[in-house]
Amino acid sequence: MSTISYLTRVEFGEGEVKRLQESLDLLGVKNPLICTDRGLVATGLVERIAGLLRTPPIVFDATPANPTEDAVLEAHALYRQAGCDGVVGLGGGSALDLAKGVRLLSGHDSPLAQYTLVAGGLSRIHGRICPMIAIPTTSGTGSEVGRAAVIITAEGRKLGIISPHMLPSIALCDPELTYGLPPFLTAATGMDAVSHCLETFMASAFNPPADAIALDGLVRGWRSLAAAVRDGANKAARADMMMCALEGAMAFQKGLGAVHALTHPLGAIRQLNLHHGTLNAVLMPAVLRFNREAIGPKWDRLTAFFGQPPDVAIAELNRAIGIPAGLGALGLTEEMMRHVAEEALKDHCHATNPRTPAAADYLTIMREAF
Repeated sequence: MSTISYLTRVEFGEGEVKRLQESLDLLGVKNPLICTDRGLVATGLVERIAGLLRTPPIVFDATPANPTEDAVLEAHALYRQAGCDGVVGLGGGSALDLAKGVRLLSGHDSPLAQYTLVAGGLSRIHGRICPMIAIPTTSGTGSEVGRAAVIITAEGRKLGIISPHMLPSIALCDPELTYGLPPFLTAATGMDAVSHCLETFMASAFNPPADAIALDGLVRGWRSLAAAVRDGANKAARADMMMCALEGAMAFQKGLGAVHALTHPLGAIRQLNLHHGTLNAVLMPAVLRFNREAIGPKWDRLTAFFGQPPDVAIAELNRAIGIPAGLGALGLTEEMMRHVAEEALKDHCHATNPRTPAAADYLTIMREAF
């Protein structure tokens, strides 16, 4: 078991979730709201976690696959009605980001759009908000150590609300909670984590410590993702993937890039409700090729690591773990892609891609990934 203090406090290791009551006591939380989803409730995990507490918690289980402002408002109304004084995010990135939204509203007025980074929201967010504990049950987004919540606002845009104050107070990272994750979700969330490591490494900002963390995460993800997909009870692979997700998010404080600039508006297409990690995986080879001329020696370093060009390596891994063949298989149309290409220019990740894309470039990337 390890305690890590980097951006926030992380308790990492099998069985760490049993420290939930201890962690709530440390933060002075007596009546937490657990934000989760109905899928986890159906598995019995939420009941198990609730059973770790001295008194039954209040549970909000209506987190959608891509968290929305409406859902955040609904959860916050329950938080206020029940007199809660802290939030526990339990689940994948959607549940954790929804919990962050509730936490934000514990000290700020709605609507959420005013707090998005692209609207200048960084300066509007303060630290007078309730404590939060993050308990990830997937190994993908790294939201448990990230300073962002990505939420579909009332206007229908999927945007990042970013501030150091958004970091969870404590993250309880217990790989045991991922043992029951189905193969496809293991693959899709795992590629989310791998994409964070790759995009951070390529991002234009100068931050060698972030690059080093990203590369360690990439090593773990590359050696363990396929093993975790094949055998969900492989303890070493599951621990590697949870650390890969953790390190990807620790590192992406440096910035991400074109993959995420595209997947955010793609994830906002309500009629498709696309999975974020799946989109990252599908787009990554084309984005790697687009960035090649701008990243120079980093391309060579990745080629040496993979033993072949990185775009080829990622495409082969996608096929091996069952990622859909392309955006066409996910239901995208040309009209949708044209809209997404324009929206990607407004995303906060657009600015840190090592090569600045125009709308036409984004459209070309999506067509390559179709």
